[in-house]
Order: sequence, then structure tokens, then C-alpha cells
Amino acid sequence: MEWNKEKIIAFRSALIDWYEANKRILPWRENTEPYRIWVSEIMLQQTKVDTVMPYFERFMTWFPTMKDFAEAPEERILKAWEGLGYYSRVRNLQAAMKTVVTEMDGVVPSDLDGILALKGVGPYTAGAVLSIAYEKPEPAVDGNVMRVISRILEIDDDIMKQKTRKKFEAALYPLIDPEKPGEFNQALMEIGALVCTPKKPMCLICPLQEFCEAHKVGKEEAYPVKIKKTKVKKVFLSSVIIRVGEDQYIIEQRPETGLLANLWQFPTVELTENHEAMKLAFLQQYGIELEVEAEPITHVKHIFSHLVWEVDVFVAQAIHLQTSDLKLKTVTKAEMEHLAFPVPYQKMWQAFLKGETVQ
Repeated sequence: MEWNKEKIIAFRSALIDWYEANKRILPWRENTEPYRIWVSEIMLQQTKVDTVMPYFERFMTWFPTMKDFAEAPEERILKAWEGLGYYSRVRNLQAAMKTVVTEMDGVVPSDLDGILALKGVGPYTAGAVLSIAYEKPEPAVDGNVMRVISRILEIDDDIMKQKTRKKFEAALYPLIDPEKPGEFNQALMEIGALVCTPKKPMCLICPLQEFCEAHKVGKEEAYPVKIKKTKVKKVFLSSVIIRVGEDQYIIEQRPETGLLANLWQFPTVELTENHEAMKLAFLQQYGIELEVEAEPITHVKHIFSHLVWEVDVFVAQAIHLQTSDLKLKTVTKAEMEHLAFPVPYQKMWQAFLKGETVQ
């Protein structure tokens, strides 16, 4: 990139002026406390702004200070995160904040090496916290930023490769406004979210149009370059909402490591060809003898980054229990409200409750 000083200053001015006039009112923008910025940026990874807003506000109600969050039991933080997915994010966040509270007197590091040493903090989160909370001129390269900058500078490297992020960071260091780095980074994110969108970018109203090399040649939608991944694996499952008596249900805690670790679910087995095979699978896997209703109440498809779940959902009555599995638990509907379930199992439960209401 060969921009002279005047062009860089004009770029900063156009971007930040637009941001000041058009930025959305978001709860994490109420102040620049490092704790709030850090939480919001972790929540916003792979999640839309509209989805995050109520979660953030509830999170700050439940854990108003970093100390409150650091000392909270895991079950409570998982419940606060329920529905956001990627639960390792909140576990890493709590581990990092415990370090800050116990070893750093509750002060989030204000230098790049210090904050990157914390668990779960990568270059993007570090750049966002340092620039927004501490006004340090560090770039924060997320998907929106890569899209905007790839179009402006015609960067045609595959954004799925880690080394490409380094290229964007190197390109941004001379551009970032040293006086307003937080506003600069947020402005790039905002313009990517509202104007420089993945499809049909609104170039006619973009304040950066005159700086955009892709726009000059009419190739905005050719950027960013993203090589498609190979097809994800499909897994077919049967999940059963098992009644015990009138108002109790059997649930299962997932393993401590791996996908959706420690969250709760309804007992689940691989899809079988018929009811008898499914009943046998539950007896063998869980030690539960079932009387299963004839038809599934719903089908849930859930897409992870690396696989897809296709789940048939049944309702059953437990006839006999012969298990000492510590991962199984019998709970009431009221007790279930305090436990954290992954999104697909929340959908199953809502389908069950809806069916009960109809009956």
C-alpha cells in the first residue's frame, strides 16, 4: 500500500466522521470499561449484534463486576451463555478474568503482550480492548474489517488462512488513527455491518467510496476471497424427552471436554431403524427401559462449524431404571430452568411444551 500522509488523514476523517453520525446505540458503548468491552467482544465473535444485546444486558445484571463473574459457579456462567454457542468462549473468559482478579489486582493489561497472555484472548480481542478501552493504536481485525479493507486495498489473499490476518493487521497499522483508535476500529466494523455488506454493498452511500480500489473496477463482491471448506459431516440421532412419573424428566450432562462440554441434554443415541432398536439402544447405553410414543414430536437440524446434527425427537415414559450413571439426573420443569442446555435441546423442549399446551 502506498498512500501518502494526506490520503491517510482524509481516509481517517471520512471514516470517523461517518461513524460519529451513524453509529448504532449499543449497550457496550455506554462506557469503555475494559471488563464490558472484553465481554462484548467475546460475545460478538460468530454472533450477530441483535442476538448479543439482550445477552450482554443480562450478563451485566448477573455479573456487574469482573470479580462477580470470576467467582461465579460454572453452572451459572453456562446458563448466562445458554444459546450463544461456542461455550469454550465463556469458560476461557472466566479463566482469564480469574487471572486478572487474583494476580493483577483486577486491572486488565493495557499492553499487547500482557493481554495476549490471557487465556482465550487472540489478536482481535486484544486489539479491540486495547483500542476501545485504552486508546492504544492496535488494529482489531474481524470479518467485517477484513471485508472492508480487502475491498479498499484489493487484498486477494484467502481470509480463511491465519497468515492473511497478519497481512490485514500490517495494512492497518499505518491507517489507524493514533488519536482515536477505538473510534477508528469500531467505525470499520460498523461500516462493514451496515454499508460494506457481504452482498450488494451500498457503495453509493459509502463514505469510503473514493478510497476503494475494488469499487473503481466494479469488483466489490469479488472480495474478500474465501476458499470454501470441504463438506461437513452429518450425524443422525434420536433424542428422547423421558418422563418419570408426572412432572419429572431425565436429563444427561455431557462430558467435561469436547463438543458442548458440561451442558445438559436429553438422552440421545445414534438414529436407529425402528422403535424396538431405539429402545434397546437406550437400555444398553443408559439402563433405561422406555415406553416410546409412536411418532417423533419434531425434527431438529443444528449446524456446527464442522458437523451437522439431524435429530428426531421423541417423548417416552420411563418404565424401569437400572442405572447408576452419575451423568443422568431427574429434574422437574422448574429445576430445568436453572440448567444450561445447548440450542438444539432448547428447541426440543419448546416443541414438547407446545405439544403439551395443544393437548
